[in-house]
Amino acid sequence: MKTLLTTTLLLGALAASSAMAAPDKGEKVYSTTCVACHGGGLMGAPKFGDKASWAPRVARGKDALYASALNGVRMMPARGGNMMLKDAELKAAVDYMLSKVH
Repeated sequence: MKTLLTTTLLLGALAASSAMAAPDKGEKVYSTTCVACHGGGLMGAPKFGDKASWAPRVARGKDALYASALNGVRMMPARGGNMMLKDAELKAAVDYMLSKVH
């Protein structure tokens, strides 16, 4: 019985931490990969938090932004140059950046 209770508590804690980790994942990917260009607007990248530079991109829709991040666009390489990123991680980073311009 004690083992069952411990397992249940651990699973509950894991589920809660997973739900809370999603926004943190986007911020972490941004801080370790995306900031290199989006932090200062290098090579035409829309600057983090700059509503005006993001507006035309936001107007194209989130799916178009995901596609640009996954496949690359203009000077931006696919996956921001970090080929180790999973699709979900990259999308979380896009969501994080968008959350700062809405």
